[in-house]
Amino acid sequence: MITKKTIGVLAGGRSAEREVSLKSGEAIYKALVSCGYDAVFIDVLDNLSDSLKENGVEIAFISLHGGSGENGDVQGLLEVMGIPYTGSGVLASTLAMDKEASKKVFLCHDISVPPFGVVRREQIWINGKLNLDSITPIVNFSLPWVIKPVAGGSSIGISIVRDKARIAELIDLTFSYGDKIIIEKYIEGKEIHIGIFGQRVLGGVEVKPLTGFYSYEAKYTPGITQYILPPEVDDSTYETLKMVALKAHNALGCEGVTRVDMILDEYNNPYVLEVNTIPGMTETSLLPKIARLSGMEFPDLAEEMLKAAMTRP
Repeated sequence: MITKKTIGVLAGGRSAEREVSLKSGEAIYKALVSCGYDAVFIDVLDNLSDSLKENGVEIAFISLHGGSGENGDVQGLLEVMGIPYTGSGVLASTLAMDKEASKKVFLCHDISVPPFGVVRREQIWINGKLNLDSITPIVNFSLPWVIKPVAGGSSIGISIVRDKARIAELIDLTFSYGDKIIIEKYIEGKEIHIGIFGQRVLGGVEVKPLTGFYSYEAKYTPGITQYILPPEVDDSTYETLKMVALKAHNALGCEGVTRVDMILDEYNNPYVLEVNTIPGMTETSLLPKIARLSGMEFPDLAEEMLKAAMTRP
């Protein structure tokens, strides 16, 4: 029985999303303990393999956001050690974390994404200076733009550029999170997130941040974002959003729980922004809200995620 096995809740890590991960991990740890599981909380810093052995971990509940915890590295380690784990496998985790790779996969599956271009640091830094003219062949659409790191989450390092005078400043800022950035055409519309569990669509939530942009602060500061469950769209559009979200989930080969982030434009055209393979599980996180809408309370969600880990081939 799973309740007799030692569950390691992996959280923290060294990515920019460390604090959110710790909160998610704490919530999951408490939920599993309340359900009678033998759980141990592990702050993943160094020597994860040693920590897993020392604690006798038999199943890993991954609550790491960003970095090596979400890009397939930790998943690969767990597979080598023969430890079942929650969420998607190595390849799906790697693809989902890389916004360039995932967008190319989506396009191959006829899934709409905003127009985008990928810029590498060496392409635009010439003689130690930022050369904006070198961006023109890569980004052939007008402002406003959304500039974001290719690998990252929780809206960290993301900027919306409406003023040409700020392009250099914001591009420079985004490069502080990595040597490759992605520039998307900003699409005005409703931001809707769809929760997936295996092949089941749990439902969706529409987010309306008071700041106008669903930033890191808007995501994790209670009271500054309005959550509409279910989204304020007609039934036909809602079903289309669900269908596209599941298609994106499957295109990357995801397993377990994911959250598919989408924009619905004024003409009801859905665009997939990204698939999050390890959604946040804090008090303000979207997935628990969506799961509750489908009749699944937080402890039930954590328990079902754990059970799904045991059915992985």
